[in-house]
Amino acid sequence: MSAADPDTSPAAQPVVVIGAGIGGLSAAIRLAAAGRRVVVVEQNATVGGKMNERRQDGFRWDTGPSVITMRHVFEELFAAAGRRLEDYLTLLPVEPLTRYFFRDGTVLDASRDLALMASQIERIEPLDVEGYLSFLEYAARLHRITGPVFIYNRPPRPRDFLRVAPWDMVRVDPWLTMAQAIRLRVRSPQMRQLLGRFATYVGASPYQAPATLSVIAHVELTGGVWYPQGGIYAIAQAMHRLAVELGVEVRTSCPVRRIEVQDGQVQGVVTCDGTLLAASQVIANVDVATVYATLLPPGLAPGRVARLGKLETSCSGFVLLLGVEGEHPHLAHHNIFFNRDYRSEFTDIFRRQVPPRDPTVYVAITSKRDPSHAPPGCENWFVLVNAPPLGPHFDWAQEAARYRELVFATLARYGLDVRARIRSEVMLTPEHIRHLTGAWRGALYGVSSNQALNAFRRPHNRCPDVAGLYFAGGATHPGGGVPMVTLSGKVAAELVLEDVNG
Repeated sequence: MSAADPDTSPAAQPVVVIGAGIGGLSAAIRLAAAGRRVVVVEQNATVGGKMNERRQDGFRWDTGPSVITMRHVFEELFAAAGRRLEDYLTLLPVEPLTRYFFRDGTVLDASRDLALMASQIERIEPLDVEGYLSFLEYAARLHRITGPVFIYNRPPRPRDFLRVAPWDMVRVDPWLTMAQAIRLRVRSPQMRQLLGRFATYVGASPYQAPATLSVIAHVELTGGVWYPQGGIYAIAQAMHRLAVELGVEVRTSCPVRRIEVQDGQVQGVVTCDGTLLAASQVIANVDVATVYATLLPPGLAPGRVARLGKLETSCSGFVLLLGVEGEHPHLAHHNIFFNRDYRSEFTDIFRRQVPPRDPTVYVAITSKRDPSHAPPGCENWFVLVNAPPLGPHFDWAQEAARYRELVFATLARYGLDVRARIRSEVMLTPEHIRHLTGAWRGALYGVSSNQALNAFRRPHNRCPDVAGLYFAGGATHPGGGVPMVTLSGKVAAELVLEDVNG
C-alpha cells in the first residue's frame, strides 16, 4: 500500500456504535481505551438510552432505573480506561434498600443490616428468620457457581456447564422455579412476595423464572444499592464524559436508517440524512429484534427474524412521573406497595398479556435524597407498574387513561390518594418506551428470563449472520439491568478486538 492509498483495514476504520445507551457507551469506552477510533450515533438528543431524566415544572425525575447494584462493574469499566470511578461519579449508599408495604398493614424496611432484618422478620413469622438467612446463603452459592458462566463471561454454551462441578450442577436446582426455591425456605406470604420480587429486576415472573435468578437477591441484599449524587442520569453523563475524553465522537440527534451490508460483511451505517459512515465493525446497542426488523437488509435472515419474533419477551412498564404537593415522611427513597395476590399479577402479564388488574406499585422519590429534585414542600414520584409488552390484547392508546385511574386507586388503598395534589405529570406507556428506545414490543429487558434455558436462547453478542456486526444492551448477553448492560458492552468490545487482532 502506498502512502497515498487510504488504509481500509478493519483496525484503521472507526468502529461505529449505534445507540448511546449504557451498553453502547461501555463498549465505546473500552474500544477507545484499547486505541480504536469510535463513532457513536444516537437518535435522541441526549445519551443514556433507557437511563435518562425528565425535567418539568421544577421537578426532576429519573426515567429509567432508580438505583444500581454491582458497583464493582462500574469501577472495573473506569479502571479499564485508566481512570477512577470516584473522580467522575459519587455513589451514595441507599438505606433502607426498599420500604415494603403489604395489604395487611405490615411494613418492612429491607436492609443490609442482618440484625435489623431479623428483628423485622421475627415480627412477621419467627421461623422465617432462619429461612431468610438460609435463602441468603443459597443465593450466594448460586452466584458463586453461575456467575462465571452466565454473568461475567462470554455468552454461555451448553458445554460451558462442563466447567461446573457435577455436585454444583445439582446445587443450583435447575428444576426449580424461583418461587419454589423461596417456598422451601420461608413460610410467610410477605417474605415470599419480598424475595420473589427480585425476578422483576429482569422483567420475569418468580413463578416461571429459574431458581438461579435468586442471585439478584444476593447482589442487592448483601452488596447494597447505590444512588449517584445528582441522580441516576449522572452515570450516563459520567460515561459520556469519559468516552469523549478518550476521543470517542458522539453524534446525538442522528438516527440510523440502515446498516450497510455487502456479501455478508458490514460496510458501515447510513444515517437518516443519507450519510454513509464507513466501518467494517458495527456494534448495535439496539434491541436485536429491532435491528433485524428495521436496520438490516430485508430477507437477510428470515429464519432468524421469525425465531426472534417468537421468543417470549420480558415485561414492559407503565410509568407515571408525578410532581406531588406535600411531603410524606412515612415513605422512603424506594417503596413497594404489594398487591394481595402476587401470582395473579404475572398471570395477567404473561398469560393473559394484559396489565395487572390488581397491580403491585413501585414508587421512587429521589427528592428524599436530593431536595433539588422537587420544589420546596413537594416530592417527585416515579411510579412504575409492571406491564406486558405490546401485543394485540391491550390497546394503550385507548386504555391508558383508564389504567392510570386504576393505579391511583391502588395507591389510595394505602392512604396515598394524591390525585388532587398533582402539580405536574408525565405518562409513559410501553408504546412510548418502544418509540424512545427501539425496544422490541416495548419490552424493558429483551428476551424473557422465564425459562431455565433462556440464558442460552438470548442473542449472542456477535451476529451470526453478518460479519463485523455485534450487539450490546439488555436484549443480548448477559441480560437486562444497568450492570448487565454495562457488561454486554464489555463483551462486545472484546469480540471486536479479538476479531481484528486474531
